Amino acid sequence: MLELVVKIFIAYLLGSLMGGLLIGKLRHTDIRESGSHNPGATNAWRTQGPIFGIAVFVIDIAKGVIAVTLLPSLSLPGLSAEPSLTAAIPYACGLAAILGHVYPIFFGFRGGKGAATLAGIYAFLLPLPALVGLGAWVLTLLISGMVGLSTMLAALAIAIAVFSQVGLATNPALVFAVLAFLLVLYTHRENIRRMVEGNENQFTKVRISYWLLGRR
Repeated sequence: MLELVVKIFIAYLLGSLMGGLLIGKLRHTDIRESGSHNPGATNAWRTQGPIFGIAVFVIDIAKGVIAVTLLPSLSLPGLSAEPSLTAAIPYACGLAAILGHVYPIFFGFRGGKGAATLAGIYAFLLPLPALVGLGAWVLTLLISGMVGLSTMLAALAIAIAVFSQVGLATNPALVFAVLAFLLVLYTHRENIRRMVEGNENQFTKVRISYWLLGRR
């Protein structure tokens, strides 16, 4: 159990390394002071340009990958793994990394929404449900132009896809998928409020009807 606790703590610290804020320090800017005030890749793209946004996305997604691939297999001196917890360690570390991103200890607990980090986790732990989620994300973005809505529906689609695989059994993957979906809803609560008010931020809309009609 102690090994799990230590790895969860390390994963949280890893998640607290915010790509947008680290790169921002090099440019002497804090992206939390502009746009949507979120240090994630979407706001970084909108306020600092595509190169900055892509760099932030790569760093944030890498945190999730490292948390669920390298960290669970890390050998810690003096600590032994408990076989009964082996299957749960990657998911626990992944969730801790997301919480670190949302509440980073190094940046006053003012973090992002965790979507990019979650994407990295799903890509390696649950690749097939992740493809379902990617499809839902792309389709929603094409129809609505809303990244927040796309992310929430993608998280829901992944949770449903995982449930279809494992059923109601107490499975670490299903527990993680449900908790991740609820966390995504919570971190996107302002997006939900803006959508209700009708003033949610949008990228340029892509109208599928125009595609079908062959118009530009």
